[in-house]
Amino acid sequence: MISMALRSLVLVTFIILTIGGNMLVCLAVGLSRRLWRISNCFVVSLAVTDLMLGLLVLPFSASVELRSGKWPLGGALCNIYISLDVLLCASSILTLVAISVDRYLAITAPLSYSRRVTRLRVTLALITIWALSLAVSFVSIHLGWNTADYRVQHSDWGMGEDKEGYYCQFEWNNNYVLVYTFGTFYLPLLLMCGMYLCIFRVAREQVRRIRAATPSFARSASNAAIAREHKATVTLVAVLGGFVICWFPYFTLFTCMGIKENTNPPNTLNSVVLWLGYFNSALNPILYPAFNRDFRKAYTELLRCRGSFRRKLQLTHVSVHKRLTFTNGQMVSQQSEKHKNMDNNGTAAKTVTPQEINGIPSEPS
Repeated sequence: MISMALRSLVLVTFIILTIGGNMLVCLAVGLSRRLWRISNCFVVSLAVTDLMLGLLVLPFSASVELRSGKWPLGGALCNIYISLDVLLCASSILTLVAISVDRYLAITAPLSYSRRVTRLRVTLALITIWALSLAVSFVSIHLGWNTADYRVQHSDWGMGEDKEGYYCQFEWNNNYVLVYTFGTFYLPLLLMCGMYLCIFRVAREQVRRIRAATPSFARSASNAAIAREHKATVTLVAVLGGFVICWFPYFTLFTCMGIKENTNPPNTLNSVVLWLGYFNSALNPILYPAFNRDFRKAYTELLRCRGSFRRKLQLTHVSVHKRLTFTNGQMVSQQSEKHKNMDNNGTAAKTVTPQEINGIPSEPS
């Protein structure tokens, strides 16, 4: 009983941290002008992917974990749950590939970067990422391309049957395992590692050339620009490293099980590598502020927004009150001057009430 309560607490805390951290990334980029850069569109896409994982996948994964793998919601929802899991994992990998390409262009061709990386091209890249992710997840699973007999998995679950004894398992065949693992993990991983290796070599060469060609009195500005660009690259390399550490064990196990045609891996081992992979979604929001000063500032401003928001409200209230007081006083003096002129002309003066000054008609006496 204590073990179950402890596991529940850990899983719920993990889900809350995943959702809260990635929401913080999205808000930081959206509200901080320092982060309004085209390259951060990919960062936001990665955060949205992790946020969707925390909202749509992790609660069901935690429920399955606490129920010893049993799935009570039927075959259709099981397939949707597995499809979402595969979709978001593939989207994360391909987004990291796009981020590495963006960093490569920013470092190797900084003068032509703004011409090459445009909003239209970034939008098309994101659309392509999500389209490919949908192809290997929802399309493949709901057409039965992943199973040994090429039939849709869990389609034989009866609607009126007791579903407490069913287990929501991801079925696969050798062809699907090879295409999925190499197409969405191993090949992108090799591409990203090679690209970052080129980035480090080019960056080191650029630093050497700039320091050799820049006079000593003008080096501060160029060094600051180089430092900012390299710090951003270090951040993204840290994100990539965290992703590899978290997901490599899962894909290794997945590949081995696929080659052996074993769709029932050991429960404990499968749970450990799966939740280690999920941990990457909570790790990314921690890596951004740890290596990027702009994200740290944006996080600080967001976390302190409650107090500053109250102060802004108080200042606004005082300003509006003073403005209304000045306006009312001006209106009273104008009305008094008007009635004084009317008295001089022999016309009876009318008393102006405070309600009429504020735009509220007085009740007839």
